[in-house]
Amino acid sequence: MKVGTDGVLLGAWAQLQDEVNTILDVGSGTGLIALILAQRSIAETIDAVELNGEAYEETVENFENSDWGDRLFCYHASLQEFADEIDDKYDFIISNPPFYTSTYKELPKERAMARHTESLTYTELLLGVSKLLSKKGSCAFVIPYEEESSFIEIAKQHKLLPHRITHVKGTENSVIKRSLLQLSFSKKIIEKDELIIEIKRHKYTPKYIELVKDFYLKM
Repeated sequence: MKVGTDGVLLGAWAQLQDEVNTILDVGSGTGLIALILAQRSIAETIDAVELNGEAYEETVENFENSDWGDRLFCYHASLQEFADEIDDKYDFIISNPPFYTSTYKELPKERAMARHTESLTYTELLLGVSKLLSKKGSCAFVIPYEEESSFIEIAKQHKLLPHRITHVKGTENSVIKRSLLQLSFSKKIIEKDELIIEIKRHKYTPKYIELVKDFYLKM
């Protein structure tokens, strides 16, 4: 599993309240997002759930080799199994959920599964999140921009409402590629903004640098 811009963006962008003490990363991949949140917060419990065997092993190894290993734990299970078995609620849930576009058609099976909505549909994801999220908690996701409306509609069916939305563009003149969404069970005024990643190839915008600089060795 490669480290992608989506995961770094989501982990850096997600808004964490001071009272967040328990965090869940759904579909951990390499463990990247959980590790970013461990670096950003003082949450005592940061759990991850990962179905793919190779990704699970990679997450565990990265957790153990990090400075925050005592706060990190990964479960090898599907979200559906995990949600049915866990009674605890989480203050914050985060996910870079699987999606599938033509870009991924030639991927090896293991990575293709991790990026394909058939392995975890948005309905299954949001149902599981709604079961596991505390009443005052919030959840954050990164999804393809063209799927934003349908994702928000499914979320509403599970009483989850957006309160932060950031549209991500590669450059000033490119189309919107990703939506960063944060939701909760409370109705709030939606904060909307836009994030542009690059001024030109490999020359990043000040706003992007400020957001992610703490998570790269060179930026």
